[in-house]
Amino acid sequence: MNYLKCSILLLLGTALFLTSCKDDEDSCIETIWYEDADGDGLGNPSVSLMSCDQPDGYVDDDTDPNDTGLASTPLSAFDEFNPDAVIISFDGNEVTIESNGLPNHTSPYWEETAPLYIDPVVAVRQTPGRIAGNRSFTLTVPIVPEIAPTSTVTGLGAIGIAVTGVPIFNDLEGPNRPLEEMIVETFDYAGAHNGPSGYHYHIEAYDVPENTVLSHDDEKLVGIMSDGFLIYGRKEMDGSYPTDLDESGGHFGVTPHSDGEEIYHYHIINEYYFGNIIALFAGELQGTPNTIF
Repeated sequence: MNYLKCSILLLLGTALFLTSCKDDEDSCIETIWYEDADGDGLGNPSVSLMSCDQPDGYVDDDTDPNDTGLASTPLSAFDEFNPDAVIISFDGNEVTIESNGLPNHTSPYWEETAPLYIDPVVAVRQTPGRIAGNRSFTLTVPIVPEIAPTSTVTGLGAIGIAVTGVPIFNDLEGPNRPLEEMIVETFDYAGAHNGPSGYHYHIEAYDVPENTVLSHDDEKLVGIMSDGFLIYGRKEMDGSYPTDLDESGGHFGVTPHSDGEEIYHYHIINEYYFGNIIALFAGELQGTPNTIF
């Protein structure tokens, strides 16, 4: 009888012990863990989960402003934009470029009474209209643009904004109508002319004494494309032509603004479109395009 009592007490004791252990396991305090995709020890405040134990790839820090592992657009590049035409503003992980489209260089497309008006230097003839201040162009892009899974064909209209504040157009003059000699004859030395949407660039600026602002066969910043990637002139910082450009003129490399860090960016491709002109951008956008309105 005593043996039976001892056995029962032993079983009860074991059950109580196991239950107590299980309660201890269930009573763990869950912690918020933040994804650390780039492995720098700093977590993404936008991606988190609750767990008692630290999951792989997560940390307890939530202060990483860029957890993609991709380089952000150098903020110093925005200092190059014409302050009389362009307003740059930042909101979280986005930057907005607002422009009135008025360039800071001379052109025969200004009104003849305007301070920046000059007689035509290159243009044989001109398209109707003048540079006017009743236009506006706004582009909002991520500070950390990413290459998209598929590239995007550019359409008619603005596909980027130049450092002067003038919109950048592609190599088409109309639906399925590439630039041709008759159209090129209307471009001023800046590679621009007037159209229904106002004054805009199609081609690289000419090498003339009047060109004191725009990129021509150099490493200068040209502007920003609608996918958020910067576009530079034909050359690298050392004066050489890049040899590893993709079909859109883009590659990872150091720029005058990236402080030694390699970032993805475009170049004007060092190929003559026809005759003696070079298109500013005639490829597909490698990032996700945003609307310029």
